[in-house]
Amino acid sequence: MFTCRLPWWRSSATCKLSWPGRFLGEVPTQQINTTTGQRQHVGVQEKQLLENLEMPLVRRGTETLYQEQPKTGNPYLEDALLRSYLETHLPPKVLEEVNQDLERFGNRLLTKISPLGRECELNPPVFRQYDAWGQRLDHILTCSAWKRMKEIAAEEGLVAEGYERRYSNWSRLHQAVKLYLFSSSSGGFNCPLAMTDGAAKVIESLGTPGCLKNAFDHLTSRDPKKFWTSGQWMTERKGGSDVAQGTETVARKQPDGTYRLYGFKWFTSAADSDMALTLARVADAEGRVKQGSGGLSLFFLKVRDEEGKLNNIQVQRLKDKLGTRQMATAELWLHGAEAELISVEGRGVASVSNMLNITRIHNVIGAVASMRRMISLSRDYACRRVAFGKLLKDHPLHMQTIARMEVQTRGAFLLLMETVRLLGLVETNAASEGEQLLLRLLVPVAKLYTGKQASAVVIEAMESFGGQGYMEDTGLPAIVRDTLVLSIWEGTTNILSLDVLRSLSKSQGQAMAVFLSTVHKLEVASGSVGLEAAVGRTLGAASSLTQFLEVAGPGVNMELAARDFSYSLARIYAGALLIEHAARPDASSADVLAACRWCEQELCPVAPALGSGSYAAEAALQDTALVFQSCRL
Repeated sequence: MFTCRLPWWRSSATCKLSWPGRFLGEVPTQQINTTTGQRQHVGVQEKQLLENLEMPLVRRGTETLYQEQPKTGNPYLEDALLRSYLETHLPPKVLEEVNQDLERFGNRLLTKISPLGRECELNPPVFRQYDAWGQRLDHILTCSAWKRMKEIAAEEGLVAEGYERRYSNWSRLHQAVKLYLFSSSSGGFNCPLAMTDGAAKVIESLGTPGCLKNAFDHLTSRDPKKFWTSGQWMTERKGGSDVAQGTETVARKQPDGTYRLYGFKWFTSAADSDMALTLARVADAEGRVKQGSGGLSLFFLKVRDEEGKLNNIQVQRLKDKLGTRQMATAELWLHGAEAELISVEGRGVASVSNMLNITRIHNVIGAVASMRRMISLSRDYACRRVAFGKLLKDHPLHMQTIARMEVQTRGAFLLLMETVRLLGLVETNAASEGEQLLLRLLVPVAKLYTGKQASAVVIEAMESFGGQGYMEDTGLPAIVRDTLVLSIWEGTTNILSLDVLRSLSKSQGQAMAVFLSTVHKLEVASGSVGLEAAVGRTLGAASSLTQFLEVAGPGVNMELAARDFSYSLARIYAGALLIEHAARPDASSADVLAACRWCEQELCPVAPALGSGSYAAEAALQDTALVFQSCRL
């Protein structure tokens, strides 16, 4: 006879066993402490535990772990912050219609779309390069659920909503909220929609020329039979963000005015799309091309002809990715793919910038959605899971951890909503010059910061499930994997930090002036009960940021400061938005608490680092020495 301790998920009780293995002793059930509210819940688990102890050991050894699965309801109705934001900002008539649409959509997500998303995760695309007789096929086979997602995207107007503009400048906000609700249930289809939206934006910004009118109508259609998705083929073997030096694809003009593209596209997401926008260098009569960004032009091409055959495109292979496995990402050879030049020759990078703004905002949507999804599951699980004799929600440290994630998610959400609000104003010609400058600044700031936030939050949330968070069949690891790419897609954190500096430089300081004046409007909220300290800290951080810019001179390497500077912008502005939301007359105690908690962190990390010499001219040499000398034996 020997003593064993039961696994942690059953009890902290001990039992006596005898070989070959029946339970002989009793479980000291008095160790299971309950409160009145928990007694019934724990009683069920206690009864199950006692029944298990009566089973033969050999049978118990094959029993699966039993824990209550976390469940969530209509994601719109359960998102108090989202609903309060819409109630605060939307005009009454718009709010009434949007509210009805979102509640209906939330029910569809819960009952129809989420199961399809899980099916997409379990049935990733398959590449069939040859048939049984050696004939080249290059077929990318996707599951029926993926195809159904495309139909649903059209039916719900997930791209169309942004271009129909039924609600004028609020249409973009309506679209963004639907995408936010859709993202975590989409089975990865949010990525093709991002590129499709971006392509539609490029075509619209070009004035929707006649040759692209048909494509635009397909991209923005609500008819599943007509709806197209678009790829974004920019990345080649030599570079990701460095398209100016990394693009090798050549475009050769044909007698009929079209072009033939020749090159290798290293990373093409949603390779099963109907069309694509891509960069290439136009060759002259002697076959010479211009290098650098000035040599790049933007092209439109259909992926397949009317018979479904690839447009002189060969699929090299599908990428074996850490996440977003539901979506086909491929390496493609262009062997004379027929295409149309849609930008002014040599102005491809400038023309595609509108696409990047849209896809970066979609990236923010995905980041905030993944945080909200994981927190919703963590919160529900905390109300079901018993550990150490009580529910997780009754463990203060556990709830503190979830509360910290909630604060981060709220800041990210309001940063997203503000960016989309400004986009709606700009697209309807209702934005002031200052609002246009602010949008240009906030897009990279929001993208880079929420991408990092999301990775941290979803990993923390996964940990809140214990070992179950690491189990593939729970679906939680898929959310984590798909989230980790968000700090990479559409520009890494460092690339976007440098873009922030470019936006400030290009505006000659005007963007920064608009940023600071917007933050200083918080002074009107300084009298709000409970927000005095938060307002003070935010204004103090804005003052520190101003001082940093004043003293940053020739001895400061601004590239070294770029990331901390961008983080400072994100934290200060998100803090201002949280305070503004908490200062509403009908604000909840959670709104006030979230604003205060956010502002307790270091809001301006770039300021103290300046004093330490982290951005001094010699710091770059010291960093290099530290990295490479550390590997010497």
